[in-house]
Amino acid sequence: MPINVLMPALSPTMEKGNLAKWLKKEGDAIKSGDVIAEIETDKATMEVEAVDEGVLAKILVAEGTADVPVNELIALIAEEGEDPKGIQAPAGGAASGAKTAPVEPKGTPDENAAPDGAHAAYARVDTAPEGAKPGGTAHPAEAGGRVFSSPLARRIAKQGGVDIAAVKGSGPHGRVIAKDVQAAIEGGTAKAGAAPAKAAEAPAAKAPAPAPKAAAGAPAGLSLEQVKGFYEKGAYEEVPLDGMRKTIAKRLTEAMQVAPHFYLTVDCELDALMKLRETLNASSGKDKDGKPLFKLSVNDFVIKAMGLALTRVPAANAVWAEDRILRFKHAEVGVAVAIDGGLFTPVIRKADQKTLSAISNEMKDFAGRARAKKLKPEEYQGGVTSVSNLGMFGIKHFTAVINPPQSTILAVGAGEKRVVVKDGAPAVVQAMTCTLSCDHRVLDGALGAELISAFKGLIENPMGMLV
Repeated sequence: MPINVLMPALSPTMEKGNLAKWLKKEGDAIKSGDVIAEIETDKATMEVEAVDEGVLAKILVAEGTADVPVNELIALIAEEGEDPKGIQAPAGGAASGAKTAPVEPKGTPDENAAPDGAHAAYARVDTAPEGAKPGGTAHPAEAGGRVFSSPLARRIAKQGGVDIAAVKGSGPHGRVIAKDVQAAIEGGTAKAGAAPAKAAEAPAAKAPAPAPKAAAGAPAGLSLEQVKGFYEKGAYEEVPLDGMRKTIAKRLTEAMQVAPHFYLTVDCELDALMKLRETLNASSGKDKDGKPLFKLSVNDFVIKAMGLALTRVPAANAVWAEDRILRFKHAEVGVAVAIDGGLFTPVIRKADQKTLSAISNEMKDFAGRARAKKLKPEEYQGGVTSVSNLGMFGIKHFTAVINPPQSTILAVGAGEKRVVVKDGAPAVVQAMTCTLSCDHRVLDGALGAELISAFKGLIENPMGMLV
């Protein structure tokens, strides 16, 4: 009986991937742990390891194939004693009676694990703001263990009013996939209750399909043809969207529609910080090549200050999670890194506990691998807040869009000489403008003001970051 190899889900939000390259060919022996393929997601290229042994009998999806759905059959492995040449590609893309061999992204932790340095632990806060109430009885899956399901399956289940915990999964290790939920809806089983059952009869009425060929980022209701109709033919070039740009357009559009943003702006004086930075950089030791062990930037101080501010205002160190708030024990600070065609936001874990030099060196490593698209999904997923610094471009002030599921993002402008009044007389200081975007579901105005005030205090009295 051949073993199925399916397109893996390399991140919680992945629905499709590009099969960039096969590293094994038909007839090659495969051992557990062998890297067999490279998969491109919207963010990175990942090596995929086999977890079963055998011979690669059939490659069903050629390298270079784009938009391969998660859990689609991509290859067949012959077990010991089977003739690889006698194994045929299944009709309709399914292998009847075949076993399924999960494949693992190299270097990615198990879904249920929380390795050191990955996502920090959190406490559930069952009283949500604005009078919202949790669902009451614990979901069967939550009480007895996590339900493994694809993002698409969860979305279809929500739209169709189906209790996903009651759906039998046909994916790897019993994972619930889209076709399982569709079958439950059509069969009238696994309904979550009377009200959702009505939605199951006509899910299209609850979630109408978008207009065909709608241009990403275009005003709602405008099709591609309508947008093009505004402009003279030949005046523009059509640039197809890659996976990263599609994801950015989708997620940040959803963020502005779902998360109620409000903005808080402060001016931070930098004179003390710049003096401390100069002193610390001058004290850096040298490596064996004679290069400094670290070179602190203003952004390193900003990351550290934001991490400490979150732990000093613990109610703000939280994210929204449907019917509750997740409040974290340590600060997870993402940092926007611009690359060609988009951006990554690698996350500094436990930023409140790390030294400035550790943050500086970690960010240099992240930035280099981000530009090469070599970051692992666990390195840019999660986080409670982010820092977006456009000061190097001379931008004085801007507002940033929150990156879900985070609850805040700090927009940092350029440092510049300004005239202020001190002790009743004009004085020249170096200052920068910072604007905090807040998700009003998690933070109200007073809490957001407390957070950005704590940040400002640390920036203007930076010795507090060293103790």
